[in-house]
Amino acid sequence: MATGKDPAPRKSLGQHWLVDDSALQDICESAELSDEDVVLEIGPGTANLTTLLLEDAAQVIAVELDENLYTRLVQMNIPGLEVINEDILNFDFDRLPKDYKIVANIPYYLTGKLIRQISESSNRPVIAVMLVQKEIAQRMSAKPGDLSVLGLISQYFWDVQKGAIITADKFDPRPKVDSQVVILKRKTDLPLELDEQKALFRLIRIGFMSKRKTILNNLSTIENTDRDELRSRLQNIGVDPGRRPQSFSLDEWLKIHLALST
Repeated sequence: MATGKDPAPRKSLGQHWLVDDSALQDICESAELSDEDVVLEIGPGTANLTTLLLEDAAQVIAVELDENLYTRLVQMNIPGLEVINEDILNFDFDRLPKDYKIVANIPYYLTGKLIRQISESSNRPVIAVMLVQKEIAQRMSAKPGDLSVLGLISQYFWDVQKGAIITADKFDPRPKVDSQVVILKRKTDLPLELDEQKALFRLIRIGFMSKRKTILNNLSTIENTDRDELRSRLQNIGVDPGRRPQSFSLDEWLKIHLALST
């Protein structure tokens, strides 16, 4: 439980302190740190992970929204630590050096927005190690048949690996579900330019408008789309218009995007 030393977690911010030394060490090792690395830590909380990161990294830049925790971290005066009191969703990643790394124990409610934010940033980290809800880790690394918009975004920008499962009893307070480390390694050979990337993910979001409907039905909702022409274009690239969106691989979505944009 929280003591006079550790502030009580705030439920409104989704705070759960990871208090297991072995789990904290697993996260640090997954980040493949060197003594030249700059690490962005999101939501450092009580600095349990922060102090371990600084054993191997040159600097940790910690973004903490909670003003009480921010003040406490500043007062700790930890060498190599810079603390910023800001909402990570408003953070400018361009202020960070190239090839920085991210390490984060993310509140569950924030995960999807944050992954999209770092994925679409012009200054993506070379690696991001995140502790997320186990179900989210599975969605990010899913294969065709179980893919989602989040999984496709993740796999377009990153090589996605699943790390250690961290059970709920390793946190204070205990969450309702288990967590899992997910490791995102930056892809450098993206197939599309920025404008085309945006168009691809607009298409995918429309394609997933209803997971129970076929790709033909979902994409037919695009303005000024001729249904018969759409069916013909899909068939011409070997895509069955009767398939559902979660069955398509990233490569197939890229083919669909190319077929519909020419």
